[in-house]
Amino acid sequence: MQKLKAANLYRSELIPVSGKLVERYNLCLLKMGFKKTKLKTFSIDGIGWSPEIAEEKKILHYLSHGDANPQGIIISPLQKGIPVYVPTHTFDRDMMKHVFKIHGEKINDITRDCAICLDFDQNIDTFYEPLDILKYDNISISFSLINDLDKIQEEQLELIETFKKDNNFIDEDIHQQLLTSAKKHGDLRHRQLYLETVAFKTSSFFTKAFGGIYILRDFISPIVVFEDESAHKEAIKNTSHEVLIYHINQPELIEKLRDHLIIECSLEEVVKSKRYMRIKKFMFFNELNNTEHPTKDILNDKVLFRRYLNSIDAKALKRVNGVEIYLERLERSNAFKINDLIDESFYFALHEPHSSLDIGQVDLIWKLLINISQKDVLFLYWYDKEQFYKSYENWEDSFQDWVIETISNNI
Repeated sequence: MQKLKAANLYRSELIPVSGKLVERYNLCLLKMGFKKTKLKTFSIDGIGWSPEIAEEKKILHYLSHGDANPQGIIISPLQKGIPVYVPTHTFDRDMMKHVFKIHGEKINDITRDCAICLDFDQNIDTFYEPLDILKYDNISISFSLINDLDKIQEEQLELIETFKKDNNFIDEDIHQQLLTSAKKHGDLRHRQLYLETVAFKTSSFFTKAFGGIYILRDFISPIVVFEDESAHKEAIKNTSHEVLIYHINQPELIEKLRDHLIIECSLEEVVKSKRYMRIKKFMFFNELNNTEHPTKDILNDKVLFRRYLNSIDAKALKRVNGVEIYLERLERSNAFKINDLIDESFYFALHEPHSSLDIGQVDLIWKLLINISQKDVLFLYWYDKEQFYKSYENWEDSFQDWVIETISNNI
């Protein structure tokens, strides 16, 4: 991962945490029912997740009491707008943006000397079966402060009101209570410490529950797509929900997504794009063996590209050049079919979200498409960084260099 870090492509927007902030973070962990970290320094993302603490605890989603009970931590206003690197749901970053939009000023005030625990409550205590995820609708985001500073503020204000009544201004006991509170917690009279519950409505989304599930609600009919085979098998036994259920590797899924105007593919247009060339080069990389030149040079140099392209066998050449072969023959006859000439995974990778979708839907469908066929390294990095990092570690060095160059230059 060192090359990715050097290129600012590996969790480059994390916020460093040290000193007093570590203490506040630990108080949040304890308040939420987790064990403290022993680390003296670490970094966090937009929802308060830390890669170093996850490694220490050997639990990736350590800020969660099960799939149905995710939580978060805010210890700095700098968390506003930064990525959520290991989201439980695709809407996690949107939830945090919503929180800062509603309570941004109060968060700035509170985090001067306090930290905030977040609870994302969808009114589900736990998931019993995969299709329980369909219950996701409205999420209530509630907040609590370490050391109950908001409650201490209420106590201070009540003391002040008591002080103002009758002749209480001469009561030394009340004086002492006010002074003790002020010395310990500061003057809280004008602080904005109360954060009312925030409502967030979900629509279509992806969740990591049950090995990964896509919920597509906003279309002709609801579609549920499973990444985990056992969860898919369990779900199809459930006949109480009127939804279409697919496993992500079912070829029929692509056809259904096209029929429902969720995705589309125009080979004549896509073949002219940079995305097509990225995917073609990825396909070509998988066919290369016993090369005399670095993979990066082969993929970037036209002469070397052609030399090695002409060295692979006919079946491999068809897998790499199938789209161009199909379009060329289609000009002469309509007798040719896509699946006769184009590798299925290549064809699937060339699909894109339907032009009628809104921005929020587009991002989700790109994530689905990139995981149906993981051939576009740039879009894999954009839409599923976790999977990208896993794949990256298995690529040879020179191909890694090409991938980094491709992402850095957006080509």
